[in-house]
Amino acid sequence: MPLSDIGSLVLVGAGKMGGAMLHGWLRKGMSPRAVAIVDPHIGSEAFSMLIEYSIAHHKDAADITEPADVVVLAVKPQQMGEALPALRRVVGPATLVVSIAAGTTLATLSAALGDGPIIRVMPNTPAQVGQGMSVAVGNAAVTPTQRRLVTGLLDAVGKSAWIDDEALIDAVTGLSGSGPAYVFLMVEAMAAAGEKAGLPRDLAMLLARQTVVGAGALMGGVPTDAATLRKNVTSPGGTTAAALAVLMGETGWQGLIDEAVAAAVRRSRELAG
Repeated sequence: MPLSDIGSLVLVGAGKMGGAMLHGWLRKGMSPRAVAIVDPHIGSEAFSMLIEYSIAHHKDAADITEPADVVVLAVKPQQMGEALPALRRVVGPATLVVSIAAGTTLATLSAALGDGPIIRVMPNTPAQVGQGMSVAVGNAAVTPTQRRLVTGLLDAVGKSAWIDDEALIDAVTGLSGSGPAYVFLMVEAMAAAGEKAGLPRDLAMLLARQTVVGAGALMGGVPTDAATLRKNVTSPGGTTAAALAVLMGETGWQGLIDEAVAAAVRRSRELAG
């Protein structure tokens, strides 16, 4: 189902993630006339699109009088308790609800909004530049057509995958949902190490940042798996091999990453109650 076929979509929450998704949808052919934003404090990116495309904007969902075809919940998890009761008028029996709020389960959404089709999504922040990774899981009411529609919505801002077991969302959160922060921290650490090795601070950060940007682009542009790419740049007995002997040693990265992802998974489960 093309995004241009969506008759009405209500975006609840238009911060960085909501704004990034809206930008991707409009770029992929969704009609601005089909969209309504509900947010009392709209983000700068969404605001610019609101002006450019004359998108309808409401500070309160109560201002919308008819059920929408699709409702996308992009509010912060701590705002969900306030947002859900106000959506009862917007969510009809056939309305497809898509939530990108961390920690809010399908059961919680169903209890507040009814037994209609609901899909829970864990995206990540590279969606802001069209390079996001989103993983979705739906309840039993979701039809194959609705699943394809949501795939289109998610692929407009990157790549997507589906799971059948909602419990796996916590692991997704720990790996890809929180993952960009791990990469940013790695860049900080590389730059700091370069500075300690004698490089000027600005140059060290430029080298670290562009190295990660370039490595990501290379990995995204070829079908070669990550392990092979690593081996391709590692000459036996060379400088890279010396560094990897440390990073892959007993106190190296793998153990730290295991602990970091496990900690994020535990916290995700705690937030879900």
